[in-house]
Amino acid sequence: MTRPALILVAEDEAALRQDICEELGEAGYRVLAAGDGRQALMLVERNAPDLVLCDITMPELDGFGLLAALRRSRPDLASVPFLFLTALSEPAEVIEGKRMGADDYLVKPVDYDLMLATIAARLRQVARIRSRHGDEIEALRRDLSRPSAGLADAALDLIAMGVVLLDRQGHVLFANRAAGEMAESGRIITIGNARIAAADPLADRALQQAIAAALRTAAAGSGDRAGVLLPGDTDQAVSVSVCALPCSHPGEAGPTKDQPHAALFLPAPVEARHISEPLLCDLFGLTPSEARIAAALTGGARPADIAARLGVSQTTIAFHMRNLFQKTGTNRQSDLVALILSGPAAVR
Repeated sequence: MTRPALILVAEDEAALRQDICEELGEAGYRVLAAGDGRQALMLVERNAPDLVLCDITMPELDGFGLLAALRRSRPDLASVPFLFLTALSEPAEVIEGKRMGADDYLVKPVDYDLMLATIAARLRQVARIRSRHGDEIEALRRDLSRPSAGLADAALDLIAMGVVLLDRQGHVLFANRAAGEMAESGRIITIGNARIAAADPLADRALQQAIAAALRTAAAGSGDRAGVLLPGDTDQAVSVSVCALPCSHPGEAGPTKDQPHAALFLPAPVEARHISEPLLCDLFGLTPSEARIAAALTGGARPADIAARLGVSQTTIAFHMRNLFQKTGTNRQSDLVALILSGPAAVR
């Protein structure tokens, strides 16, 4: 039986915090309550919330500080929705929160029906994305762990995502073309002496720990997956999946010594994302204009830049984006981009 989602509530106003927690509890959620950002961080040391609902203005450590600290110290919570609570008269704080990576915000005084609907929608989004990503990674893991996986090298070179296979000692057995190009640039990862490392020394420590854990798990004959955030070329971090590939003969050195024990999956850098617009039309029933806009968004272009490039108004772009969200079943630009980049339209 699936456990109810765990919601972390960080709010310094005691009465409001209690009311929010009671509403969440009555809705069937498990709840953690903190009076400020530092208390919230202490709770997160022992718990992994499924969603964070956080006031912006708090003593000790405010909402911005809590968001930054979580993104920095808990990469495993990168996909956990972060919702800000803000007063209606604070639009600048909303903008700053979104710039820092907050997923949504709720306005005080809190409309509890809206709060519950927003939380449920965010949790459904995360479940859909994790399910889709997990299915794709699991299929790759099964294929890569087979003895005939060498036949798939040419196919792996076609995808925009970087794929790196490691043996039981953590040595690189195979890196597809996308991963090789990332390593050559040296901006996110490096590969030298058959070892993969993060370009950033602090991030590399987390990467090596995740790799070591995956190799131990694979050697025991079971599978596992972990996520690590690496600094990217911009302020946006790059998420890397480190997956254990269970050995067919756990504990035996001979038959499995050249078998991949772990796989790393790295999202392609912006400049390497070549999206097939005709394929987008086929996959989602898009018009050519919608496909052109979707492809531009995956390349990092802003809606205003796209409007200028196409010679249309921003209102027209907004109209097309509403259609894109409806046809793809998404409701955020980041989710739309993630969907496209994880699908066959991103094949080189």
